[in-house]
Amino acid sequence: MKIFSAMYDKTMIWSKHRYATFFLSFTSFIEAIFFPIPPDVMLIPMSMSKPQSAFRFALYTAVASVLGGAVGYGLGYYALDFVQHYIQQFGYQQHWDTAISWFEQWGILVVFVAGFSPIPYKVFTICAGVMQMAFLPFLLTAFISRAARFLLVAKLAAWGGEKFADKLRRSIELIGWSVVALAVLAYFILR
Repeated sequence: MKIFSAMYDKTMIWSKHRYATFFLSFTSFIEAIFFPIPPDVMLIPMSMSKPQSAFRFALYTAVASVLGGAVGYGLGYYALDFVQHYIQQFGYQQHWDTAISWFEQWGILVVFVAGFSPIPYKVFTICAGVMQMAFLPFLLTAFISRAARFLLVAKLAAWGGEKFADKLRRSIELIGWSVVALAVLAYFILR
């Protein structure tokens, strides 16, 4: 079954679409609020196919992510009841409890770490609002960490370019099925 190759090919086609930058920005915006798929899924192929625009793509992604983070912050600040329902409905309770304890221990440093890492960023943007973190330091920290992350991802993808895209295409089935196997294994181990 070659499902990962088909998904990879479709993603590469989308990355060259004339509205790809809009889709990238939109995905980045909603990922910071509720969407489960990170914008890297679009940023990487776009940066590989147009290496000269990687910096611009990373900047759009970072700005959209911070704007989405501001909306997530507002949800946490003004709509705690909705947020609690949302967290339970989408299965983020464990991430939520962890985020609350981290905010209590480390404050704004948590926003920086969450913005740079693959941890679900949306949990931390909403949590920052619930914890009533100062808004301007939140925005500044979120921008620095998100910009650093997306610049790193975009520049690495651009550095690899089309040659890397071809190598990745040849190995995508092995990579995809390995990730699925690791996810299933992790599920049974961490249960």
